[in-house]
Amino acid sequence: MGVLLLMTDPTDTRDTGPRVGTPLWAFLAGSIVIGFTALVVAMLRLDQGGLAALARTPLFWVLAVLVVLGELRPVMVSSATAVGGTYPSTMFTFAVLLHFGLPVAVLMQAVAVAMNGIVTRKAWHRVMFNIAQSTLALTAAAVVLGLFGIVPSPAVPWTPTGGDLLAIALAGVAYFATRAALVSGAVALHERRSITRVLKASVGPQSLVYTALLGLAPLVVVVMNHSPTLIPLFVAPLAAVYFTATLSMRRDHQAMHDELTALPNRKMLIVSTEEALAEARHDERVGLFLIDLDRFKEVNDTMGHPVGDRLLQMVAHRLTHSVRPGDVVARLGGDEFAVLLPSIRDAHAAREVAARLRAALTEPVRLEGMTFDLDGSVGIALYPDHAPDFELLLQRADVAMYLAKEGRTGVELYQPDKDRNSPERLNLLGDLRRAVDNGELKLHYQPKVGLATGAVHGVEALLRWRHPVHGQLPPSEFIPLAEQSYLMRQLTEYVIDAALEQAARWWHTGLRVQVSVNVSARDLLDSALPEQLEMGLAKFRLPPSAIQLEVTERILMGDQAYTHETIKALAALGVPLALDDFGTGYSSLIRLQRLAVSEVKIDASFVSRIAESDDDARIVRSIVELVRSLGLRSVAEGVESDDVAIRLTKMGCDMGQGWLFNEPMPAAEATVWLREHAEATPEIEYGYRSEVTQTA
Repeated sequence: MGVLLLMTDPTDTRDTGPRVGTPLWAFLAGSIVIGFTALVVAMLRLDQGGLAALARTPLFWVLAVLVVLGELRPVMVSSATAVGGTYPSTMFTFAVLLHFGLPVAVLMQAVAVAMNGIVTRKAWHRVMFNIAQSTLALTAAAVVLGLFGIVPSPAVPWTPTGGDLLAIALAGVAYFATRAALVSGAVALHERRSITRVLKASVGPQSLVYTALLGLAPLVVVVMNHSPTLIPLFVAPLAAVYFTATLSMRRDHQAMHDELTALPNRKMLIVSTEEALAEARHDERVGLFLIDLDRFKEVNDTMGHPVGDRLLQMVAHRLTHSVRPGDVVARLGGDEFAVLLPSIRDAHAAREVAARLRAALTEPVRLEGMTFDLDGSVGIALYPDHAPDFELLLQRADVAMYLAKEGRTGVELYQPDKDRNSPERLNLLGDLRRAVDNGELKLHYQPKVGLATGAVHGVEALLRWRHPVHGQLPPSEFIPLAEQSYLMRQLTEYVIDAALEQAARWWHTGLRVQVSVNVSARDLLDSALPEQLEMGLAKFRLPPSAIQLEVTERILMGDQAYTHETIKALAALGVPLALDDFGTGYSSLIRLQRLAVSEVKIDASFVSRIAESDDDARIVRSIVELVRSLGLRSVAEGVESDDVAIRLTKMGCDMGQGWLFNEPMPAAEATVWLREHAEATPEIEYGYRSEVTQTA
């Protein structure tokens, strides 16, 4: 606690002082007034003649130089902000206090602190506070010495003996306690933390260094008295203390900070969060933000990792300069950051801080002669509203962050009803795993019908689950849950095997109907998928065109969809792809053309409204024309009325799918329905007859 630790960066342009009227301003102003009063009183008591005589000795200037040099760079014992550093000048200033008295000591200390402020460009209020608190600490030590009858002066220097150890020890305690109380009080007010927490974090590490420095001070005095020329030798043990503490601090910093950005890491974030939770007041909240950068991967892949690293460093700088004093910005890895708000009034205030952070991120960044536009998604979780501990807070901030990313809202507060990781959903995940193992999941099949001809062009396999307790569950209840777990791959394997088995029953009894299966983007890029399909097709003696894979438009957003080996393997195998829910994403025409799909399915949200909305009708017509121009088939989902079907036919849409034709049916019902419509099914159109012949 050598100096005020409000803003440790000497080039920080925000170092403009506290606002007038705030508790911190009152504390600093009061400390400065009292401290400078003590300084003036000490100067009035200074023996001018004795000081002039002392100034003519080499000893005075040796001590003055050592005090000034010792004030220029602190001994850092911890990387924690509240701990800060201790200046080696303490040893020599305390020695001057013991030998020449309070006036000389405070004069040297004040000059040294002022020179430190000039060299490091500290703000005037910090320099004045540091002079005041060091003066008060020396005054407290002088008062203790005075109680033992020890009142040295330049004219009558004092040299301690073995019997004075108690007086020196108590004076050292008074010195340390005064500085600790003043600096910790200022830090606590500045960072809106309890003084108990600041003291707990700082007293331990600082007391060890102060014990060493103050303990050496009497030895310095003894050497002054006997052989002043030997005083510079104390620089050696001082250097040992300095370098030992520096090495310890570096190890501590490496363990608790991110190497690239120098921000706190997950370990330090855990410690800081647990401290904040332990000291949280009943009328306030503790906030934890999770921030994920948008489009960072594109920059990293395009410009290379060195540019990406510099970009992360700039992001770290922006975040730390956008939070309040006392808030903690940490990097969890990759492009993921966390922000801890140890004290926040409510959810509205938390959203304001999150909006400010996001605004800082969206400012254009210029690197390597290029301008990058970044954005970020922020998830917010609050204690005690959303979670009682760090792990659950982080998990729920993560849930909120993904909601912000999926909804493109930028900032989201945790919402329990949208948490896919709630206890109920985790129980449901366990039930789903058992359902897959026990074969409780069934496929239903919904036909795709030619709008102009009424011919059946295929069926889509849709998964259904009748839960033993909750009854029939819609796919929206369990598919997203599976997608976020290890179970999705197993579920996809089950669906593909079941679809191939049913397709074989139809094909080998004359119903040559293509079966479409929905797969996620992750499944599509799984290297095991082509092998599973190849083995399944061979097992059931089916041509590749007997099955079709449907993927959502989101697959177009990543470049690996066009270069991935799995996509190439599927193309070589001859399994066709269909693009599902087209129109809901943000893909470009060029990207659509680059992906080898044979069919595009127009999302039901547009199709269902074409009779009422001219805008939706124009969108659907544009998609149909686009798909036709690319030589692909168009399928309208959600066709539920004759009016919609007629409008789609006039637009030139190839096929329709929806309740107008039939709802999803179990395999037995679908078989009966397909046989009734078999005569209208155009086998030649897809080349099924020749492929079956070759396979057979």
